[in-house]
Amino acid sequence: MRRLSVLAAVLTVLLTLTVARTANGEPMNESKSSGGLLWSTAKEETDLMRPSNDDDSSAADHEGLDGGFSSLDGMLQWAIGHSDPAKLKETAQDMQRLSSDDLKKRQIEIKELVDSMKMPSDAQFMQIAIDDLNNSSLSFEDRHRALQELLILVEPIDNANDLSKLGGLSPLIRELNHSDSDVRRVAAWVLGKASQNHAIIQKQILELGALPTLMKMTRSASVEEAIKALYAVSALIRNNLGGQELFFSEAGDVMLQDIIGNSSIDIRLLKKAIFLVADLAECKLEIVERAELPFFTNLSLLKSIVDLTSTTDLDLQEKVLFALKNLLRLSTTEALIFKDFCDLDGALERMRLQLQDLIADEFWSDFAVDVENLRREVELIFHKKLGELKQVPK
Repeated sequence: MRRLSVLAAVLTVLLTLTVARTANGEPMNESKSSGGLLWSTAKEETDLMRPSNDDDSSAADHEGLDGGFSSLDGMLQWAIGHSDPAKLKETAQDMQRLSSDDLKKRQIEIKELVDSMKMPSDAQFMQIAIDDLNNSSLSFEDRHRALQELLILVEPIDNANDLSKLGGLSPLIRELNHSDSDVRRVAAWVLGKASQNHAIIQKQILELGALPTLMKMTRSASVEEAIKALYAVSALIRNNLGGQELFFSEAGDVMLQDIIGNSSIDIRLLKKAIFLVADLAECKLEIVERAELPFFTNLSLLKSIVDLTSTTDLDLQEKVLFALKNLLRLSTTEALIFKDFCDLDGALERMRLQLQDLIADEFWSDFAVDVENLRREVELIFHKKLGELKQVPK
């Protein structure tokens, strides 16, 4: 309740201040800091190829509906949008009648009021949540609340740094062994979000031994736990050679093959596994001097990936094509394996026919055209690889 009352007061003050500044002809400056808890909906960003097909509303639709504001500026924009325009105009006219000195005096009064509210900083909110996780007598509901707050707070990179400085990594990793699946799920999610594209945090989490536990969690009977665990694994080892070496030493290739080769696996987990394969192959392409692993030439894995081209899910099709594109570009993958053992030619042709029908569908047309363009690119890379093989002197 205290947080909600503070937010309500801040909104009132911000609206008054904005009207005053507008009346005085001053431009509005966007907030560079939240000045407190980031009330935003935490989303996964690790999939860089295309946003998922989940029914996500825009950020503007979320703000104010779920208690989610990405910043004070977000709160201000929401408040303006939900205020009576006539009353705002009337207030602005009243402000315009004030002298310049009176306006400045009013602004000083508003600033003093905001300062007196003493809105806690993000770091202070994080410390409270971390202290809660370290409290062994904490109720399940409060433990879950603390994790949810950290999930929101760690999104900005500066806050992710603070998470480590405040001693938050060890408690989070400890929660990966909690008896409740949902606690484990959110803890994995927080670790993944904190380490996403953050080499320092990746290194610290890896050194604390979280990766093997997260990999084990991908085999959880709880699909939701497995999905967040694989998300965290991907975030931890992305563009991190040390993390990838540890991943393979812990039989990460077997983990991925088990997921991709399982026809009954949840499609969301399957998409993350395919994305990770594509990402690992791309990393190898960028670091030529790195020794290639047998994983990339595993016949069963390659066949399983090619077989997934028959899926009716366009998002998965796109991810499979990205994976095939990167795998075909590796020097150690053999074109004849893709041709004779995997029947890539036939798979790509069947996909082309399927996409033709979707391109004719107004609802799917744009996405299907994008996937078809990617399919053609994969086909060209494949045929070029086959052509180079034919040109090799006997």
